[in-house]
Amino acid sequence: MTQNPLNISIIGAGTIGTALGNIIAETEIHRVLLLSIEEQVVDSINSEGLNPKYFPTLHLYPSLKATTETEKIEDSDIIFLAIPSGVLMDYMLSIRSHIPAGAILVNLAKGFGSEHKTIISCLKEAFPNPLCSMKGPSFAREIINKVPTGFTIGCMDPAVGDILSAVFQGTTIFIDRSDDIEGVEMLSILKNIYAICLGIVDAHFNSPNLRFLVLTKAFNEMRKILLHFNGKEETIFKYCGYGDFTLTALNDLSRNRTLGLLIGKGFFTEHVSHELVLEGKMAVNIFYEEISRILDVRKEFPIIGELYKIFNTRYDVSAFVSNLLVF
Repeated sequence: MTQNPLNISIIGAGTIGTALGNIIAETEIHRVLLLSIEEQVVDSINSEGLNPKYFPTLHLYPSLKATTETEKIEDSDIIFLAIPSGVLMDYMLSIRSHIPAGAILVNLAKGFGSEHKTIISCLKEAFPNPLCSMKGPSFAREIINKVPTGFTIGCMDPAVGDILSAVFQGTTIFIDRSDDIEGVEMLSILKNIYAICLGIVDAHFNSPNLRFLVLTKAFNEMRKILLHFNGKEETIFKYCGYGDFTLTALNDLSRNRTLGLLIGKGFFTEHVSHELVLEGKMAVNIFYEEISRILDVRKEFPIIGELYKIFNTRYDVSAFVSNLLVF
């Protein structure tokens, strides 16, 4: 199928933004532009075809370009959002005048926006644009090395989803689809929480039996929370659910699993990965507070309950596993 060339902008020239930009650029169909605040990264991409900060030895496709000038994205048909969740909404609001009203906004960030709302919910309130969420088991290093990788596109409008799916046709990115856009967003946050849990377990026990016992409990608890917040059950069986959760929970390249390992080994201090600790704590606290308004969290969602205690009280982490197995 012949595709019409599109102007595609990616906000963020970090690992995931650069990797996806390079994959799309290699199709030689679309114009791909990375928008970054890092002048050295932009200069190097444009002059040497290298991203020295994130992929210093990997030569990028020649047509992939970068800029620090926000006005350069004003002709975009699709804009991928590839910056951390904690700063995403503030940045998007700061460049609102440069976002074309018809551009499809695709959220890649995994985290809450503000005021206990997902990023998609925040974007919906602030921008008239068509919105998509794109999540899946996706280490950027493997994407840029053309290892087949799955993503779920969460999108309410099938026509918009078709446009986005077509962008990755013929690449090593494989797509499944869901109209449960909030469920896709929710699962991308939940998987980080439950990856922390698996890290704690594996820090104490090198036991496949126990690992997969807790993995099953965690997956079921994720499902219950998804349904509690009106997500669709089938969403958890897509790339954004089971795939992303197990990648994050069981692979030592995962930051949140690593945080769990540090907690389990007793290295949980404010000096250890402070930003990640805050991210994990915020997500746990938001879910705990929202659920506890109407349910007994300790009884209905024991993993969230125990993680809440770890982040907010003096807690004997050696009792973590035994506390979970009571339920």
